[in-house]
Amino acid sequence: MKATATRPKIMVTGGGRGVVGHAGARLLTDLADATGLTSAFGEALAGLRQRQGGHDPGRIAVDLAVMLAGGGEAIADLAVLRDQPGLFGPVASDPTAWRMLSRLDQPMLAGLQSARARAREVAWAQHAEVNGDLPQPMAAGQQVDGLVLDIDATIVICHSEKEGATRTWKKTFGFHPLLCFLDNTGEALAGLLREGRAGSNTTTDHITVLDQALALVPDVCRHGSPILLRADTAGSSHGFLAHIRGLRQQQHLDIRFSVGAAITEPVREAIRAATGWIPAIDTGGDLREHAEVCEITGLFDATGWPEGTRFLIRRERPHPGAQLSLFDTIEGWRHQIVATDTPPGGGSIQFLEARHRAHARVEDRIRTGKDTGFGRFPSRLFTINQAWLQLALTAIDLLAWTQNLLLNGDLATAEPKKLRYRLLHVAARITRTARRTRLAIANGWPWTDALTSAFTTLAALPRPTG
Repeated sequence: MKATATRPKIMVTGGGRGVVGHAGARLLTDLADATGLTSAFGEALAGLRQRQGGHDPGRIAVDLAVMLAGGGEAIADLAVLRDQPGLFGPVASDPTAWRMLSRLDQPMLAGLQSARARAREVAWAQHAEVNGDLPQPMAAGQQVDGLVLDIDATIVICHSEKEGATRTWKKTFGFHPLLCFLDNTGEALAGLLREGRAGSNTTTDHITVLDQALALVPDVCRHGSPILLRADTAGSSHGFLAHIRGLRQQQHLDIRFSVGAAITEPVREAIRAATGWIPAIDTGGDLREHAEVCEITGLFDATGWPEGTRFLIRRERPHPGAQLSLFDTIEGWRHQIVATDTPPGGGSIQFLEARHRAHARVEDRIRTGKDTGFGRFPSRLFTINQAWLQLALTAIDLLAWTQNLLLNGDLATAEPKKLRYRLLHVAARITRTARRTRLAIANGWPWTDALTSAFTTLAALPRPTG
């Protein structure tokens, strides 16, 4: 067999000067400064600072968030930032970071949430000035106006004993956090760390997460834009939907819901009696073969649901391997029901049903979020893991702001892994001449122009005053 040499021979030595790795992560630290996140975190955690010359706790929190955004999984990964002081400045040691996390109590966690809200308001104002209105989600080829919030829970498996980690409903062991993402931008608005045995449809938890998420939306958008809350069947508890209706009536928010619902025996009877089925549409707005939708509002007793709730049924010929109920097996269709209080005139039933199915995008948010911090909790103590979740949500926000404010093309919609491989983990040469520090990225790197352009755009962003 003839050997084929495809790589150049190299000789590896140490002693390289001025070379830094993860140079693109500096973009995240500077963005945290530009949006006021670093200063807001510093104010929220000012009570933890023990001496003037020590590390600022807010800066430690930002460095941890940047580390998570770059794909780090443990506090020890701070070494990547700490061992490059010419690029990232002074970074706290692992023990110092642990001490900061261990001292965070509930009021301080609330302070971090308020700080994130302040930074988000700045980031959105910067977006409005530079790029115009926030992106609008698409469903069935049409724009969904306003803000779209997606709530969903996920299981985070633990491989060791941790406080609050319990057996889950999937017979695994770990936590069961509940999360809320903004579909417009991919930002992580709120998250609640819960025990593994926490219920999927717990009304109180859903209300807590929704209220936290709304509090993190800038006031001008919270009261000036229509808001759609989407959730699966776990979010269809009558108490939660009544709370959403109360937000409309008491706080005058233009908020409506679109949630999955259980197919009970009365609903089955309504499906059998339904007429007027029309073809369903796919994500691009084209008709979908072997799928139909129909409205069954009024065909069964909807006591307990908010007044004005409409019920849409989608039926589709099951694909091979689909898990079917006995009812679906008998009827030969796979059925799903959507409950929404969007009134007639707010779109065709085809659009409303497709708009709800776009809730599936939250699964991608959760999957990538687990690779950005909340897929692995570092401590045996529940309070530290609560703080870790907040920093993971901050890391997700930093990536979302980077994409919406500083990047274009496919990088503006890329998943975190692609951003890390192409931008955040890039190597560069750092030099200091004429009292200025310069970061030179490889000329032949395909994404050098994208990264240098992002730094240029960042430098031109308007800064908060006062």
